Amino acid sequence: MDAALFDTALARRRLARARAEGYADFLLARAAEDLDDRLAAILRRFPCALDLGTPTAAAAERLVRRPEAEATLRLAPLPEAGGPGILRAVGDAEALPIAAGSLDLAVSLLALQGVNDLPGTLVQLRRALRPDGLFLGCLLGGATLTELRQSFGEAESEVEGGISPRVAPFAAVRELGGLLQRAGFALPVVDAETLTVRYADMFGLLRDLRAMGLTNALTERRRTPLRRATLMRAAALYAERFADADGRVRATFELLWVSGWAPHASQQKPLRPGSAQARLADALGTTEFTAAPDSGEPR
Repeated sequence: MDAALFDTALARRRLARARAEGYADFLLARAAEDLDDRLAAILRRFPCALDLGTPTAAAAERLVRRPEAEATLRLAPLPEAGGPGILRAVGDAEALPIAAGSLDLAVSLLALQGVNDLPGTLVQLRRALRPDGLFLGCLLGGATLTELRQSFGEAESEVEGGISPRVAPFAAVRELGGLLQRAGFALPVVDAETLTVRYADMFGLLRDLRAMGLTNALTERRRTPLRRATLMRAAALYAERFADADGRVRATFELLWVSGWAPHASQQKPLRPGSAQARLADALGTTEFTAAPDSGEPR
């Protein structure tokens, strides 16, 4: 078995600290609002829904307000106060305690980028869904915190002669589409939204990351304290390279939305190659060219 990428126990402690000190919910609030919009566009009923691992109850609170909601389950990363209509349990997103074929809908917001076995988690979600059930998730993508990654990497190289893992290697759009297919989801879709948040300086970003529980929880993180010289050099590089005309610096957050359906006979399926009844060239009103067998040139 491969070594774990994330120290999940540490990540939970840091999320607990963030929630106790005042969770910075601006990214999660945006994702929860988008979740509402995406579900409203789907003309389907989802009586039994699961919120998997979302850092707060923001997603579950949206689900329980849906008119067809009969059961809203939440597998939370930490103990939390109860609320009307939501059945809560504390658990690990990588060990889903849900019977096969028991859910109509599973959602997860800003959580799955921190699991060690994302393919295995997706397989478990697929099994937990009834035929024609929907999985809809939002997780941080590969462009997230690119400015911070670059600034710290160069600062450590200059000051300490090497770099250490500080920002998680978040997933890319192409990778997620393939993972959904491998997990057995039908009609997989992945789309990306990039948010730019501006701060007075890099330290404002670091405070927000702490307040979201998103500080470094990589297993291979450096265990010695960060040098002040490295920190200050990273802040200077950040300001030099990623500041706007007014002096405020930018931070990128890429939100990747993924969706897939548990297979069902009623779903659309791709046609067999060569079974089309009309030519694309006719539909586009263009002339079709074919390659000569020997020369490779059109004729």
